[in-house]
Amino acid sequence: MLYFHHPSSLEHDPGVLSPDHPDTPARIVAIESELARYDWLGMERRLAPAVSETDLELVHTPRLINGIRTLCEAGGGKIDDDTWVGEVSYRAALHAAGGAGALATALLAGEDVAGFSALRPAGHHAERNRAMGFCLFNNVAYAAELAISRLGAERVMVIDWDVHHGNGTAEIFRSRPDVLVANIHQQGLYPGTGGIVDAGSGAGRGYTINVPVPPGSGEEVWLSVLEHLILPAGLEFEPDLILISAGFDGHRADPLADCRLESSSYEQLACHVRDFAERCGAPVGAVLEGGYDTEALTESVLATIQALAGGCEPESIAPDPLVTSRAAAHIGHYWTL
Repeated sequence: MLYFHHPSSLEHDPGVLSPDHPDTPARIVAIESELARYDWLGMERRLAPAVSETDLELVHTPRLINGIRTLCEAGGGKIDDDTWVGEVSYRAALHAAGGAGALATALLAGEDVAGFSALRPAGHHAERNRAMGFCLFNNVAYAAELAISRLGAERVMVIDWDVHHGNGTAEIFRSRPDVLVANIHQQGLYPGTGGIVDAGSGAGRGYTINVPVPPGSGEEVWLSVLEHLILPAGLEFEPDLILISAGFDGHRADPLADCRLESSSYEQLACHVRDFAERCGAPVGAVLEGGYDTEALTESVLATIQALAGGCEPESIAPDPLVTSRAAAHIGHYWTL
């Protein structure tokens, strides 16, 4: 299994300008300290390259790219109330996107069947022309577009299990039938998008799946949605590459949300995705998104990596009688469930 990282992730620190900001370098320090204790779980570690500005234009406008670079070169500042950058943040963001792209490149080249890109800032809120929600560039969207535009993939599936809706990824691909974007997220949370009726638009209608779950939802609900809705659609879609927007802020200990997942829940989510990937004959790569309690984040990341490496078996769960059945009424218009 492959693991992409870079020291610049430790240099990006919104807390310098926004005290008490939850996205801190301590997140990466905690993850990698624990991985080191376990000899990196046998993973092959690689330094993430920086993406070029030209390649970033696959998913972002020059105006956004130039604006973030200019703000960082001027010493940093505020993009919005949640999103702050310092002088080194632009470099960190280039490596974060570059790591996701390098992961997709290696997986599609057959160098491994699974990998994890553990870099920050996260990306799934970043839209084509807008940075927001702690995110500067959309790392997973860049990896998906790179796979199709440059690496020979015909179809890519993005499974976003961050507790906040991945609005940026959905926006970038909403009219595309070659990228299936499936989100499980807590209803009513930031950024307020991802309604169950939003299935994409134009040629991409049906290729956006949104399943908002109620506050307080635990493993039974999340696994039910994944097993009975998202993965059956994915099997019909037949992706060449599977990417996970791997946020861990659905954990019961996370301070920014109200779901009730455990680290063992992420193990099961990853087990189901790994089993799905094997059935598709496609590689799977996870790209770090949120997760703001460092202990919960660390435990959940390690559980996910071990599961993607083949360390567990997926456990089937009965469909949730409320959330799954309600979502199936919408998703079933486009996919065989």
